[in-house]
Amino acid sequence: MKVAIYGAGAIGGWIGVKLAQAGHDVGVVARGATLAALREQGLRMIEGGSAQTVTVQAAQDPTELGVQDLVVVAVKGPAMASVAAHIAPLLGAQTVVLTAMNGVPWWFCDGLHGDFVGKRLKSIDPDGAIAAAIPSAQTVGCVVHASCLVEAPGVIRHHQGNGLIIGEALGRPSERVKALADTLAAAGFSALVSEQVQRDVWYKLWGNMTMNPISAITGATTDRILGDELARNFVMSIMLEAKEIGARFGIPIDQAPEDRHAVTLKLGAMKTSMLQDVQARKAVELDALVSAVRELGQLTGVKTPYTDALLGLARLHASTLGLY
Repeated sequence: MKVAIYGAGAIGGWIGVKLAQAGHDVGVVARGATLAALREQGLRMIEGGSAQTVTVQAAQDPTELGVQDLVVVAVKGPAMASVAAHIAPLLGAQTVVLTAMNGVPWWFCDGLHGDFVGKRLKSIDPDGAIAAAIPSAQTVGCVVHASCLVEAPGVIRHHQGNGLIIGEALGRPSERVKALADTLAAAGFSALVSEQVQRDVWYKLWGNMTMNPISAITGATTDRILGDELARNFVMSIMLEAKEIGARFGIPIDQAPEDRHAVTLKLGAMKTSMLQDVQARKAVELDALVSAVRELGQLTGVKTPYTDALLGLARLHASTLGLY
């Protein structure tokens, strides 16, 4: 396949390396130091004690890459407006867009049921530009269960995990998703097909909507956050609000917050992606992780005082640093 990676950060770079190793024709949309590194030395991944390099076509202008079979969008939420404005040259009538992103995506409500189908979240796509540029009918959602980081421009370090859960943005099974899962599995991923990927998006968000912003504010790793009784109680209160919101739009979670904490604690002293962004002075994706939950609370009639407090503190912290 012709594959374009839009966002050669930790996850996009990791996916790009493995697809290139599997024999696919991989191009990357990049800029600045990353663009220069990809042109000079290729896309590199460090895994365990070994380093692997693949050759990719790197371009700042998507027009140079042309129409693709698959476009992997792996940027943080704040970059999506720019992606929407420039992605058109990559998309043909049969192009599949795979969104490997954290948080609530712009297409989230398109795969729900009842009164919530097709609702537009102003916190994610205020003017509808993203939805207009990337039609949900061409979009496949992807929930990533892996830990990667950018060691240097064009150099990705893969720590652990190999899971990709994929499903149609419109919330129904399809043959093309099954075929894409086979392609990803052949490239070495543990690829699972979801009948409603919104469920997987919401479940992952249920944990990281708290850990990410709290770590960004405090500088603490996840084990220290959950090791503080008052912080842990705050996290639980937010999770219970989100659990009620999900139940009202048709995605119930059958776990208690304590069950999710046990999973998080097994990961040890984890530095969240938002904390890494703050330390690197990069824009933080609060809207996809927290603002969208608050907005969904308003749509479902759920009061969210604890979520509101987290959002207010996190965006004040980030905006003071010029990162929001």
